[in-house]
Amino acid sequence: MLSPRSTEIVRATLPAVGGAIGEITPLFYDKLFAAHPELLRDLFNRGNQADGSQQQALAGAVAAFATALVEHPDVRPDAMLSRIAHKHASLGVSREQYAVVRRHLFAAIAEVLGDAVTPEVAAAWDEVYWLMAHALIAIEARLYEQAGVLLGATWRPYRVVARHQETSEVTTFLVRPQDGRPLPAARPGQYVSVQVALPDGARQIRQYSLSGHPEDALQFSVKRVAGTPAGEVSNHLHDHVAVGDPVTLSHPFGDVTLDDGDAPLLLASAGIGCTPMIGMLSHLAATGATRRVIAVHADRGESTHAFRTDLEQLTAKLPDATAHVWYEHPEAPRPADRTGLADLSLLDIPAGTTAYLCGPLPFLKAARAQLLAAGVAPARIHYEVFGPDLWQGGDA
Repeated sequence: MLSPRSTEIVRATLPAVGGAIGEITPLFYDKLFAAHPELLRDLFNRGNQADGSQQQALAGAVAAFATALVEHPDVRPDAMLSRIAHKHASLGVSREQYAVVRRHLFAAIAEVLGDAVTPEVAAAWDEVYWLMAHALIAIEARLYEQAGVLLGATWRPYRVVARHQETSEVTTFLVRPQDGRPLPAARPGQYVSVQVALPDGARQIRQYSLSGHPEDALQFSVKRVAGTPAGEVSNHLHDHVAVGDPVTLSHPFGDVTLDDGDAPLLLASAGIGCTPMIGMLSHLAATGATRRVIAVHADRGESTHAFRTDLEQLTAKLPDATAHVWYEHPEAPRPADRTGLADLSLLDIPAGTTAYLCGPLPFLKAARAQLLAAGVAPARIHYEVFGPDLWQGGDA
């Protein structure tokens, strides 16, 4: 909790800081990378920096945390903190890096707000920062302990043992550890970070969902990314990583994981968001789950739909599961397919359903609204978004 005096100051200055946060965060990153270019080269996603999405996500997280402290002082935003902490743990973030971030963030705040940042104001916002930082450090320390690794030492050497082309855009990689230790434990819905050495010397990192649960390997799937900026790690994996090649992976992390209950499930995805859902379906089929399962997928068309056959086969293995597919531009639709955008309001969703969503942000927002209208409790709707979470400031 913030001290009473800091609460007053933060509440009074939150509109000014919040209004300027969009200017503060790009300046912060400029200062951080000027002092520590290795962080942009080897830790931060250069694509997300280039398109501004990382700056937006940081701004949303800081504003949401500060607002929570002053408006709901007895309730810590654990969902937001957990999501950030899992991402940090998958990157190997260490507690020492928080002091580095604080130095350059506050330099940016002072530069943008000028004389408005009095010593009292700076001290109050410093309290906000360290409350958030120490909460994240504590969560990350627990995650490292649960993973059985030293703080920040999440990386392990693997080797590609198989590679499957799912569509022209999506490739699945199966990898096994090369350090003699057993496979790490992973929960359905989690992801791994993959670190690759690029031609310019950078060692960039990206996260990929586990798209299946074979007994003797980790399986993740990668979509080729076009446009500007292009997906430099994803495209590198597609073009340059073959069977037999070494790769460096983190321990599996991620807080959007399949529960162990028996309540009805709805697994809804769009595009490459199918990967964690296929991982969940694989687990349900492998464990002989008998719970009601509704699997939904939306895509551009049949040729871009990765794991279409897996979706059909896995739901067929479950005693009480159905699959529903929507295509915006059907190429050779099957009788059960629907045309257009996914519309969950057309489905018979049982009472007590727990929903897991993954896909682009417009899909997530539309799906969540449809589920709420169908009577699904907000606490039972979980979502995973690839890339910086630009929905953190909302009520999801």
